[in-house]
Amino acid sequence: MRTWLQNAWSHCSSETLNRSAKFGAAAIAALFLASGAFAHPESEAGGEANLKLPDLSSVHFLGGIDGHKLLLWGILICVLGLLFGLTIYTRLKNLPVHRSMREISELIYETCKTYLITQGKFLLILEIFIAVVIVLYFGVLLKFEALRVVIILLFSLVGIAGSYGVAWFGIRVNTFANSRTAFAGLRGKPYPIYHIPLEAGMSIGMMLISVELLMMLFILLFIPGDYAGPCFIGFAIGESLGAAALRIAGGIFTKIADIGSDLMKIVFKIKEDDARNPGVIADCTGDNAGDSVGPSADGFETYGVTGVALITFILLAVKEPTVQVQLLVWIFVMRIVMLIASAAAYFLNGIIAKAKYGNADEMNYEAPLTSLVWITSIVSIALTYLVSSRIIPSLEGDTTQWWKLATIISCGTLAGAIIPELVKVFTSTESRHVKEVVTSAQEGGASLGILSGFVAGNFSGYYLGMAMVTLMAAGYLITGVQNSSGVGLANLMIAAPVFAFGLVAFGFLGMGPVTIAVDSYGPVTDNAQSVYELSLIEHVPNIKAELKKDFNIDVNFEKAKDMLEANDGAGNTFKATAKPVLIGTAVVGATTMIFSIIMALTHGLTANVDKLSLLHAPFMLGLITGGAMIYWFTGASTQAVTTGAYRAVEFIKANIKLEGVEKASVADSKKVVEICTKYAQKGMINIFIAVFFATLAFAFLEPFFFIGYLISIAIFGLYQAIFMANAGGAWDNAKKIVEVELKQKGTPLHDATVIGDTVGDPFKDTSSVALNPVIKFTTLFGLLAVELAVQLTATQGSGLTHLLAAVFFAVSFTFVYRSFYGMRIRTDGAH
Repeated sequence: MRTWLQNAWSHCSSETLNRSAKFGAAAIAALFLASGAFAHPESEAGGEANLKLPDLSSVHFLGGIDGHKLLLWGILICVLGLLFGLTIYTRLKNLPVHRSMREISELIYETCKTYLITQGKFLLILEIFIAVVIVLYFGVLLKFEALRVVIILLFSLVGIAGSYGVAWFGIRVNTFANSRTAFAGLRGKPYPIYHIPLEAGMSIGMMLISVELLMMLFILLFIPGDYAGPCFIGFAIGESLGAAALRIAGGIFTKIADIGSDLMKIVFKIKEDDARNPGVIADCTGDNAGDSVGPSADGFETYGVTGVALITFILLAVKEPTVQVQLLVWIFVMRIVMLIASAAAYFLNGIIAKAKYGNADEMNYEAPLTSLVWITSIVSIALTYLVSSRIIPSLEGDTTQWWKLATIISCGTLAGAIIPELVKVFTSTESRHVKEVVTSAQEGGASLGILSGFVAGNFSGYYLGMAMVTLMAAGYLITGVQNSSGVGLANLMIAAPVFAFGLVAFGFLGMGPVTIAVDSYGPVTDNAQSVYELSLIEHVPNIKAELKKDFNIDVNFEKAKDMLEANDGAGNTFKATAKPVLIGTAVVGATTMIFSIIMALTHGLTANVDKLSLLHAPFMLGLITGGAMIYWFTGASTQAVTTGAYRAVEFIKANIKLEGVEKASVADSKKVVEICTKYAQKGMINIFIAVFFATLAFAFLEPFFFIGYLISIAIFGLYQAIFMANAGGAWDNAKKIVEVELKQKGTPLHDATVIGDTVGDPFKDTSSVALNPVIKFTTLFGLLAVELAVQLTATQGSGLTHLLAAVFFAVSFTFVYRSFYGMRIRTDGAH
């Protein structure tokens, strides 16, 4: 299995990659020569290069424990979190499962594993681009010693490895859970098929957050203070690069396979996950590549980058070293507490859910997931106030700051619970918006159904946007609250509202493992349906007697299938709820990172502040340019899906065999996976190189143009992502209503909702979800790019940087052009 996909990768991607590398290498070479020729022996380090961590042991907490020793206990909590994840992993692996289902899940895992190996090689190639810029900036321009540059590079690789590693763990857990969930459905009780996917999700969530926190604690506690700042930036860029690549490529792969498989239901009037359909194995692989690998890497990166943004702010905006230590230790203690809160809420909710549904014959699968989110939110907020009062009872003699900071974080934690509720208004099978899609399609077919989905997506942008603004505004207002002496947060730091926005983003993630768990619930429930059908368990000779003898199961196959389908609807809903939380953190957190760039460009807000204005034309032009890039990205990622899906459909229609066979041949299934891999890689190469060189071009053009650009991609990206994710979720669950509640599979209404679902596939699982890591990667990489440009301008003048900006833009535009004209559907036989 591994060999054929590696050969496919080599055949279909090497030529494209070589051509792409030549463009990139030429532009990078120009930058290298310019940097080397004009570097001065000594350059003043700015921004992230100037970050130096204070001595954590200089401040004592809880009656005498210094900050360094206190955070060492956090490592123990992280280890316990890892053990929690591994324990659940082992339990899932040992759950009973019929051999026919286990064989399918192992086939899916082997395909996923080979896909990830392919992606790993691709990530190392992309890292070369980042490594060159790191070496140029830190090594050539700033004249850091070689060891220091190597350490920064090493931590960028650690960031990539973290994103990649948790993604690998995620697919292994999910491909255990999918067959165990399918088998549990045979017992006829709904509780086990709810509990197994949630267990799998919590295993991934606890492992992911624990690994990320462990890595950041290592940098904080064991890397020398003058190295740690750049290492945090390197780590964040690495994990952001890994997440962006895995999100984009995975999103393209999964939706090529999904559309190719789904359209066969209309063309040939076959059932969902029909074993004779060669696209189904690719679809199952895609469920993991797009809905497990991507979100796992994305979640890992989101938690890391948000933390790095706050660290950067504290070091740049807070001048008193004692307060810096207090806030740094507080931030990390809160991250540890959030891990504990999620675990406690999971166990508490588990007791309630088992008591209520353990022996039930029917259940609302969304109800215990909703209660888990709210219990976690309440526990997390309570612990936030309790722990804050103990860790930072006084900041510079002010005993009111702890509750202000705790309240600001709690605004974000509350958002983590409110936003999923708002998302359900537009995507749940109980939603009036989703039912409106079904009603529209009953008389107007796919056309009106699609229009109703657009309505749901657009309305969701309004409500979710207003919710985020309200909670951010609450955080901002709290920064203005003063004590009886007239002292507030503004007396502790520069730009206190920006810190408040960063804390709100931090609070968004206050339910870390639970957010990941409910997001991971969906791919398991989706795969469980597929595993059930592909196993052909109903056709195994003497299967009822075998199940009774070996597992003491009196099986009801129809009830099992109905329960698995209903549970998949809950999975669709909760996959949708996690997406706005992650994109929200990208936007709110980007505010804090952009502030770091502003601090460097304005020398601590003492110069050039007037250029952060609409009256400064480059800033205004940057605001407009960001929107252009967001809409191009949406089109480019969707075009890759469209072309790949065309080729997949073309192949499946030509090769599907419906007579005289029970299942598709392995060779045909492999070919569909090969097609998905080919177009996922081609799409990703175009997008990455266009984004990478656009970032360099705009940073080199004019620094304040670049600030406007970063603000613009964050705002445009937020609303584009919310609209697309929720419109797609509405179309997806409209189809589920027709299949599960109305029992109208194979009817014109079903055909109409399937078409709507295929339109929504790249909306919700390709373009929207990938905007989150793209925004953060651009902002983080922009930290280096803009300072590299400033250094070159200082040493040589603006002529060189403008020339390089033109070169970089030409490279970026070439790949923007290629992302459509090089990816068009060709009918002349040239694929």
